[in-house]
Amino acid sequence: MGYDFRISSFVDERSYHNTAILIYLKAAKDVTGLDMKIGNSLNQGYFSYASRALSSTEIHRIWNRMEQIISSDAVITETDIPVTEAAAKWEAMGCNEKARLLKYRDPDETVTLAEIEDYTCCMYCRVLPSAGYIDLFELRPYRNGVLLRLPNALHPDSIPDYRDDDKLYDAFAVSNKNRKKTGIRYLSDVNDRIHEGLTNELIASSESMQNRQIREFAQTIVWEGKQIVLIAGPSSSGKTTTAKRLCEAIAEITEPPLYLGTDDYFVERRDTPLGEDGEPDFEGLGALDLELFNTQMEDLLLGREVDIPEFDFIEGRKIFGRRITSLNEGQILVIEGIHSLNDILTKNIDRSMKFKIYISPLTQIGIDRHNRVSTADARLLRRMVRDNQFRGYNAEATLNIWHKVRAGESVNIFPYSSSADVVFNSSTVYETNMLRTFAEPLLEAIREDSAQYEEAQRILNFIRFFEKIENTEAVPDNAILREFIGPRK
Repeated sequence: MGYDFRISSFVDERSYHNTAILIYLKAAKDVTGLDMKIGNSLNQGYFSYASRALSSTEIHRIWNRMEQIISSDAVITETDIPVTEAAAKWEAMGCNEKARLLKYRDPDETVTLAEIEDYTCCMYCRVLPSAGYIDLFELRPYRNGVLLRLPNALHPDSIPDYRDDDKLYDAFAVSNKNRKKTGIRYLSDVNDRIHEGLTNELIASSESMQNRQIREFAQTIVWEGKQIVLIAGPSSSGKTTTAKRLCEAIAEITEPPLYLGTDDYFVERRDTPLGEDGEPDFEGLGALDLELFNTQMEDLLLGREVDIPEFDFIEGRKIFGRRITSLNEGQILVIEGIHSLNDILTKNIDRSMKFKIYISPLTQIGIDRHNRVSTADARLLRRMVRDNQFRGYNAEATLNIWHKVRAGESVNIFPYSSSADVVFNSSTVYETNMLRTFAEPLLEAIREDSAQYEEAQRILNFIRFFEKIENTEAVPDNAILREFIGPRK
């Protein structure tokens, strides 16, 4: 169509992706008559599925139908309608979870519906004006569903290289299985529990499932005789709390492990390499003293005494002499840090000795069958609240650096997730409802003249579908969410 549109930010990426998903849902309905459900992000794309598996021929026909819609530059209209009207519309279409999501909203509120030709959906976010803006996409069969793969802010001119995130798929499968046990599938189920006065039970069951999985990891580590546990994940995944809970679980079976964080192995600040922007790159592997780290890890595993440094972030240097320690025979070493899954970090240690854990809040519920809570949004809310609670930053400051954080993760963390032995889903079904209580006033404080105002409004409109949980007392002291909202008063 010749539209001059390029994905130059994560805001653009979201609009492009939502528009492509809308076209995909329309095309799949036209070809198969089935209502495709959008699951989580997977394999550099979106995993979708229907009431039955689709054949390769059907997937190819959906691809062709999408290309027809795009080449015709079908107009996409967005219309605001009252929530009562929208609820009645979803009821008539058999989308009960969408209708139930609106029953607690003020009747005077409106909901934005996106329509392309004769297909209507609620995308909860801006879409592009017409189908012709979508110039790149890919469909491919995966397991019992279909992957819709698209360009993104880091690869705006091509589809990212494919990687099989099979461990992530397995983690999503475990979450889906757990949801079925509790009867919670969509956000409307969570909101109903809150209005029924079952918030404490909701929290308890979610935390119990996480505890069970951490104990299973601990048992596997001990029974398989692993000597070093490596934990990594993107920003605000809950790595520190998870590592400590894993240490406690291991200590229930055998000798308490030795816990280390890689941040103490930063090079002296004057030696920190510079990034492409000319600023110090504290996220890259070059910011760590790899030679010292490898030498000390080898010595520890051989039972030698080691002088582990403590990094003074004010002075920008390592301080020695404060933590001289050694490992007992059979004692496990637990290491947490963003590069822990990168084998360069532990290049001198045999792979058979390692147990790798990738951690991320792989959101457990869908807003509805066509919309998901993105992992990036889940982490952003966590970080926004933590930055304000513990670092004195406002929401605008967090949003200003978020693009840089995500860009760093795409280089230093995500490429190594597939090397993990297991994936731990650190999200809980109730957390966004509780984080809304903390995040909403922070986002409302962002003024209209701010460069982050539009993004703040998007997040506000999104989190207001989550019924608030204001009382935090039922959240256990060792819960991952405590890492972000703080301890009990």
